[in-house]
Amino acid sequence: MQDYLEGLNDAQRSAVVETEGPSLVIAGAGSGKTRVLTFRIAHLLQQGVKPYRVLALTFTNKAAREMKERIGSVVGQGIAGSLWMGTFHSIFARILRFESKHLGYPSSFTIYDTQDSKNLIKSIVKRMKLNEKAYKPGSVLSRISAAKNDLVTPVVYARDVNRTAHDKASQMPMIYEIYAQYMKECYKSGAMDFDDLLLNTNILFRDFPDVLKKYQDQFDYVMVDEYQDTNYSQYLIIKKLAEKHQNICVVGDDAQSIYSFRGAKIENILNFRNDYPGYKLFKLEQNYRSSQNIVNAANSIIAKNKGQIQKNVFSANDEGSRVRVLKAYSDVEEGFLITNDIFERRMKEHCEYKDFAILYRTNAQSRVFEEALRKKNLPYKIYGGLSFYQRKEIKDLLAYFRLTINPADQEALKRVINYPARGIGKTTMDKLTAAADNSDKSLWNVLINPNITQLGINAGTQKKLAGFVALIAQFKAQLENLSAYELAAEIASASGIMKDLHNDKSIEGQGRIDNIDELLNGIKEFTETRQEEGEAAQLVNFLEDVALLTDQDNDKADDINKVTLMTIHSAKGLEFKNVYIVGVEEGLFPATQSTDSEKNLEEERRLFYVAVTRAETNATISFARSRYKYGELTYSRPSRFIGDIDQAFLDINPEDFVGNERPQPSFRKPLGSQPSPTLKPRIRMNYTSSGAGAEKPKLKFQSSNTNGLQAGMKVEHERFGVGEVISIEGVEPNVKATVRFVNAGQKQLLLKFAKLKILN
Repeated sequence: MQDYLEGLNDAQRSAVVETEGPSLVIAGAGSGKTRVLTFRIAHLLQQGVKPYRVLALTFTNKAAREMKERIGSVVGQGIAGSLWMGTFHSIFARILRFESKHLGYPSSFTIYDTQDSKNLIKSIVKRMKLNEKAYKPGSVLSRISAAKNDLVTPVVYARDVNRTAHDKASQMPMIYEIYAQYMKECYKSGAMDFDDLLLNTNILFRDFPDVLKKYQDQFDYVMVDEYQDTNYSQYLIIKKLAEKHQNICVVGDDAQSIYSFRGAKIENILNFRNDYPGYKLFKLEQNYRSSQNIVNAANSIIAKNKGQIQKNVFSANDEGSRVRVLKAYSDVEEGFLITNDIFERRMKEHCEYKDFAILYRTNAQSRVFEEALRKKNLPYKIYGGLSFYQRKEIKDLLAYFRLTINPADQEALKRVINYPARGIGKTTMDKLTAAADNSDKSLWNVLINPNITQLGINAGTQKKLAGFVALIAQFKAQLENLSAYELAAEIASASGIMKDLHNDKSIEGQGRIDNIDELLNGIKEFTETRQEEGEAAQLVNFLEDVALLTDQDNDKADDINKVTLMTIHSAKGLEFKNVYIVGVEEGLFPATQSTDSEKNLEEERRLFYVAVTRAETNATISFARSRYKYGELTYSRPSRFIGDIDQAFLDINPEDFVGNERPQPSFRKPLGSQPSPTLKPRIRMNYTSSGAGAEKPKLKFQSSNTNGLQAGMKVEHERFGVGEVISIEGVEPNVKATVRFVNAGQKQLLLKFAKLKILN
C-alpha cells in the first residue's frame, strides 16, 4: 500500500485516502485524476472492501480497462476483475439484463446503434406517410434522444408545450407520434438504443423499489469519472444508487465541460455541494502534462468565465515556449503553414509523427490540412472517422450475429433477409411488415407462423422464407455449444456472405474480404482472451463489446505513428507534445451560433481551454484572414479568444493585426478573480455585437497591375501569402508567373486571373 501512496502529492493523497462520505475531486487538466481515481479504488480494496461492493463509472471502455489494469497491479488482477467498473452504458446494460423481466424485455435484448435507430425511424416516417425530406432520421433521432436524456417519455412529450412548439416551428409536428411508434417497435423487437439503457434503468429504479434497494445495498461506494459530462438521466441514477451510503466520489473539471450538445449538464458538478451539503472538496491543481507557459495561458483563458469553481492550476515543469499565434492569408495557406511547421519541427527536434495533432472546431476544416499533408507526403489519420464497425460488410455480418442471438431484432432481419440475394423482394417485405403491424408481432413471429400461407405470398417465395428461417434457427441452435469465434466463422460461411464477396474481383471487393477476415481475427482474439481470463466467450458477449465501443477503443497499432487530425471535442482526454489549434476566427471559433448568449459562449471558451491544455510542449494557434464559405471567399477576423490570453504568454507579432483585427479580451474577468500581474495587453481587437465572422475588414486586399512584373520581385497573394517571382513566361493574354511562396510552395499562376500585390 505504501508504494502507491508515495508517488502522490498531498492533494492527490488526501483524495485517495479520505474515502468516507461524499467527495468532489476537481481535477485540473493534466493533474493526474485517473491516477487518483484508480488508487482511491485500490485503497478501498486494500482496506478490506469487497470488490463487488464498489461501483466505478467511466465514459469509455478504454478508461475502464486501463484503470482496472492499474488497480490489478496493486491488489491483484483477480480482485480487480470483480469490480463493477465500466462505462455507464455497459454497467446499466448489465443491470438491465439481470432485471429485464421486470420491464418485459428478454435478457438477450439487442442494443441498437445509431444507424439501426435511423433505419427504424425512416421506416416509421414512411409508414405514417409523412414528408421524408422534413422528417430526416438524424433530426428526429436527435429530438428523441434529447427527450430520453431528460427522462421524457412519449406520453409526457405529447403534453410538453415547449417541445411540441419547437417541433412545429421545425416543420416536424408529428415527432411525438414517431417517438411513440419508435418505442413500440423497439419493445416489440426486444431492442434498446443507447439512450434506453439510461432511460430504462431510471424506470426500473422508479417502478421497482425492491430492485433499487438491492443495488443500493450492494454498492457501498460509488465513483464517477468525468462527472461534468453527465446528463440528467445519468445524474439521477447515480444519485439514487448513492442515496443510502452517501459514499459517492465524483471526479471532474467544470472547466472542461464541453458536451452540452449531447445533453451534458455542467450544473451537475457545479451544484454537487447542494446535493451533498457535508461534502469534502479536493482540488488537484498541479498540471504534470504541460509547460508553465501553456498552463498560464490556459488559466488566463478560463479566467474570463463566470460560471466555474475557482482553482489555481500550476505547473512545476519547464517554463517552455510561449503559445504561438500564426496568421495565414487564407485557409489554404493555413494548411501549408501548419504542415511546413510540422515537417521542420520534426526534422529539427527529432519528433515522431504521433507527437503532432491538428485540432479544429468542425470536421469540415480537415480537408485543407489533409491536402497539405498529402502534398508534403506526411502520414496522418483522421481520428473519429468511419469506424471499422460501420462498414457495410461488417454491419451485414454483425446483423446475422444479432439475429442469431435475438430473432425478434427487426432491423437486423430487414438488413439481411435478402442478403446475399435470395429472391425476397420489396413486395414480400411489405406484406410481412403489414402483417406484423396488424398483429402487433415481430417480423420473425410472422415468418414462423404457419398462417403465413394466407398473406398472398407465392409458394416459391414461401420456400425461400422457410429456408432463411431454417438458416437462422440452425445458427441459434449452436449458440450454447460454440465459442464466439467458431460460431462467427460458421455464420460468415453458411450465410453466403464470404461467397458473395469472393465473387467481387475488384480492389474494393478484396478490401471487403480483408475487413471480414479482420473481424474474424478480432473475434478469435476476443475468444481466446476471454477464455484465458475465465470469462464467457460466446457470441452474445462479443456483440455487447462491439455495441458499446467508442472511438478511443478503435485505435489500431498501425495507425499510431501518424499526425492526428481531429475535432477539439474528440481530443478531450488526449495529449500531444505539439498541438495546432486552427481556424481560431470569429464565426468559426467561437461558432456564430454560440455568441447569442453568455452561457453558450462560456462553453466555447471551455472548448478553447481544452484545446490549449492538450499540448505538452508547444501550442500553436492559427487563423486565416479569408476562407471559402458556400463557394465564396469571405473575410475573417481573429477570434476574441486570442485576446483572452494574457499577452505575457503569447508569441505574437503585433504587425499581424491591423485595423479592426486587433485582439482584446471578450469579457471582463469574473468577480473575485485576481488581476493579472503582467503588463496590460498591447494588442486589442474590436467586434460587432453579433460577433459575426464574415464581416469584411476595413483594409481589403488590393492587387497590383502586373504588366511590369519581373523575376526577383516580391509579391503577395490573397490566399497563398508572400512569395518571390521565379520566372515569367508566355504571351498575352496567357502570361504565367512562377512564384515560390514562403508557406504554400511553388505555384505557376496565370496573371490574368491571379491577384498579386507587388511588394517591391
